[in-house]
Amino acid sequence: MIRTATPADIPVIHALVRALAEYEKAPDEARATPEQLHEALFGPHPAAYAHIAEDDTTGEPVGFALWFLNFSTWRGVHGIYLEDLFVLPTARGAGHGKALLTELARICVQRGYQRLEWSVLDWNAPSIAFYESLGARAQDEWTVYRLTDGALAELGRQ
Repeated sequence: MIRTATPADIPVIHALVRALAEYEKAPDEARATPEQLHEALFGPHPAAYAHIAEDDTTGEPVGFALWFLNFSTWRGVHGIYLEDLFVLPTARGAGHGKALLTELARICVQRGYQRLEWSVLDWNAPSIAFYESLGARAQDEWTVYRLTDGALAELGRQ
């Protein structure tokens, strides 16, 4: 079962973000606090949205998708950028990841968005195979760049 996250899900989302960071071998980089997640998802000006995957038998949360709107100047419409998709290792293979992506695709279709995009680490072969099985294609001609920490602060001071 996939459902829209509520404020009561913040502890679960925070725990799943931490679990994702562990899986991606970057636990020290996940610094978001529950308060920051609450503000981003449910504050006066939400900047992101989340869906929760629940175990069909127990109803326990087993995964999540956190996303926000992007905009294509070429297409002239919004799209969804999937920031995080994570299913607990013990719940993988039961269709939760596909159900989360299906829900986001459904939102795109209903709202007239023309893209659903995300990034995946190049070493994550199981996820890459899963995404490709759904018809997603790598955008190999693009390279992601990022400014953070000191470099971001330095450029921002100029």
